[in-house]
Amino acid sequence: MTPGQGLWRSRDDRMIAGVCGGLAAFLGWSSTAVRVLYVVFSVCSVAFPGILIYLILWLVMPLDRR
Repeated sequence: MTPGQGLWRSRDDRMIAGVCGGLAAFLGWSSTAVRVLYVVFSVCSVAFPGILIYLILWLVMPLDRR
């Protein structure tokens, strides 16, 4: 997937549901960097409810079409 092509959950680059892998592909970033940033924001910020946002993205983002 090329950056900016569409926001999809990844089928290949997944640890739980493919949300961070899909975000990484959409942004053109490393999936490891997206996962680390997501965890850091979730732990360090009271205003960023990481688990709730992850669950919402899991439900809202469609699975990769290939």
